Amino acid sequence: MRIVVLGSAAGGGFPQWNCRCPVCALAWDRDPRVKSRTQSSIAIETGDDRWTLFNASPDLRSQILATPQVQPRGLRDSPIRSVVLTNGDVDHVDGLITLRERSPLTIYATSEISAIIDANPVYGVLAKDVVARRTVDLGATFQIDDTTIEFFGVPGKVPLYMETESLKIGDVGGDTVGVDVRRGGSRLVYIPGCAVVNDEVRARVEGADALLFDGTVFDDDEMQRAGVGVKTGRRMGHVPLSGAGGSLEEFKGVNVGRKIYIHINNTNPILIEGSPQRQAVEAAGWEVSEDGLEVALGDFAGALQAHGDRGSTAA
Repeated sequence: MRIVVLGSAAGGGFPQWNCRCPVCALAWDRDPRVKSRTQSSIAIETGDDRWTLFNASPDLRSQILATPQVQPRGLRDSPIRSVVLTNGDVDHVDGLITLRERSPLTIYATSEISAIIDANPVYGVLAKDVVARRTVDLGATFQIDDTTIEFFGVPGKVPLYMETESLKIGDVGGDTVGVDVRRGGSRLVYIPGCAVVNDEVRARVEGADALLFDGTVFDDDEMQRAGVGVKTGRRMGHVPLSGAGGSLEEFKGVNVGRKIYIHINNTNPILIEGSPQRQAVEAAGWEVSEDGLEVALGDFAGALQAHGDRGSTAA
């Protein structure tokens, strides 16, 4: 299996366009310890030179420009053939509009996420005679090329723009999902948004060759202390990395080949190479994703190592 991180930041990207929080300020000042990042999405080669996007970031066009693997091969011939959505957040669905130039695509989503797309007339630019939409139930596997995929519910919430006074955070359903991806004996679990790491989440990731997991904030009150917001990470539906119940603690002892944080907020100090928080993450066996990171699993990884490919990281 071959995976490319198209974007590794949370909504707004890094640095955020209107922000000079302590971490963003380093980026604006061109500090070499930080790297700019676009909003989160990954691409997986689900078939021979056929790629599937997992979420469609608002930054999708620039991500394609930066990623040869998903650039067009000929006249209106893109290797991007499908999109899998894990929630209806703006930073995960807005990029669908970029895919409106009548190239054949299939969009896969739960009924809850599909309803959001169907209810918004702007997504009508994705002409239904060339862009198919498939609704998939939680727990039901589906096939894209020679890759098997399954949606599973994780604790989360509805998108920000759908919040009401009756909002519940941590419910498990089709609004926020993880994805189990299997190809050629390799297995990836992708969970870019998660409010709580519970027994079900730990059981789901057990034994995976790689885990890409929600790395939004390091500390729950991080945005409050930075003076850029009033919400905690948990209030936004994102479990923090640190502290009691944080992902660093909750995944201790879980058997996973590679653990990689993605969807990293602009306030998160793990974006700073060499920071105490970055060192703590790395000491716990985690990696911090960045745009362009390529992860190769299984037989494909072995082939890369045999040929001395330096553009990828194998597991």
